[in-house]
Amino acid sequence: MMKPFLILQLRPEDIVADDELAALLRYGGLQPSGIQRVRIEKEALPKINVDDYSGIIVGGGPYNASDTRKSFRQRRFESDLFKLLDTVVDKDIPFLGACYGLGILAYYLGGTVSKERYAEDVGAVNVTLSQEAESDPLLAGLPQTFRAFVGHKEACQQLPASVTALASSEACLTQMIRVKQNIYATQFHPELDARGLALRINAYKYAGYFPPETAETLIAQALKENIVVPAKIINRFVTRYSQPVGS
Repeated sequence: MMKPFLILQLRPEDIVADDELAALLRYGGLQPSGIQRVRIEKEALPKINVDDYSGIIVGGGPYNASDTRKSFRQRRFESDLFKLLDTVVDKDIPFLGACYGLGILAYYLGGTVSKERYAEDVGAVNVTLSQEAESDPLLAGLPQTFRAFVGHKEACQQLPASVTALASSEACLTQMIRVKQNIYATQFHPELDARGLALRINAYKYAGYFPPETAETLIAQALKENIVVPAKIINRFVTRYSQPVGS
């Protein structure tokens, strides 16, 4: 019997949150019994003993770590995440953040996160791995450049010296990072395929990511893409860090 993975989600829309979870399960090769899911935008994070889990995955959502005006809900779950990250970073607990998951991790570590530069429109981009990625357990052997779906208003402007940069794109300096040996985050969405992006385009049509009248064009463009490499990162994370109960 394996320790579960803790999956923390912050998408208010049930249909999008459920689709994100289904993708993480599918690409991670996980069963519902192999995870604990917490919708942190809906409920306070319960007391967590990180040693009870194989690893922690934090998804994306319509929030920005760098926003100066935040709702009570966002302030509450970010406080919960900061407390969890105290332990994650101190003990180098396996962690994988996606999009907002990178923003909040970089922000926590003292990096500069803002909307000043490096935002990317909704769609697919070429992600290029750094030299350091060649020997990284989650990335070694993957194509040096691959397609991935993105869509974000904020980005990391400057990383702390202690963070290893693993990937970038033409428009975004920081596409993937590693902290210590086991803490990862991506700006792109490793869980997202064309169908999933189409669902999110419809869900976030009026969230300011793109002009609403361009939604159908963006969906048509997404459906032409065959995004396969990013999901391998999820699978490698789950495979590498799965631990039996009692270990």
